[in-house]
Amino acid sequence: MNSAIIVAAGRGQRMGMKTDKAFLSLGPKPVVAWSLLAFEECPEIDRIVLVVRRDQLTAARTVAQMFGISKLSAVAVGGASRQDSVLNGMAELDPDTRYVCVHDGARPCVNPELIQATLRCARRNGSGIAASRVWDTVKFVERGTVVDHTVDRTKLWTVQTPQTFSLPLLSRAYQEVKNKKASVTDDAAAVELLGESVRLVEWSKPNIKITTADDLPLAAAALQIT
Repeated sequence: MNSAIIVAAGRGQRMGMKTDKAFLSLGPKPVVAWSLLAFEECPEIDRIVLVVRRDQLTAARTVAQMFGISKLSAVAVGGASRQDSVLNGMAELDPDTRYVCVHDGARPCVNPELIQATLRCARRNGSGIAASRVWDTVKFVERGTVVDHTVDRTKLWTVQTPQTFSLPLLSRAYQEVKNKKASVTDDAAAVELLGESVRLVEWSKPNIKITTADDLPLAAAALQIT
């Protein structure tokens, strides 16, 4: 069984709005609904766990019902950090889950093709995470705004979600995070703590994360919302 955890429990403080960014309107749907529908439409995903803030539990269930998300098996309460929210989502997974696909609900441009690509990679290698090559020239700055040196961009990638892993691997990784009292910003970093390899799945299409209000029209354009 393949399961998805959609993490939508962040407060979105950089949005400059009081509304939770996952429930802001993006065309005819809330932001999180686009991700829910992508996983609903992916034939290889069997179950979905949605993680939201406690005060959004009712809204989350309403969105799932409104858009016909039949694969939703649980709505979990988010934690104090992203890694806590992922752990809370993992606690709700079906015990038959073999592979788990973790996705940020603030990335509405995900589609079934990308989800399947990360799953294929995870089946072969234990992991598969969406990523893009860095094409811009990158400068390293030690402090302030003075350039220290130019970084070799040929070795740099930006990583996104979905990030897919065998469930035993991800479980061991997050146990290591607990043991080391570490803080990680994505699931791949947790696996890296184990010394395990993480495989990239190159994706060149827009996979925008809604971080500020300016990202909403960019996502709308990528989704061809008129």
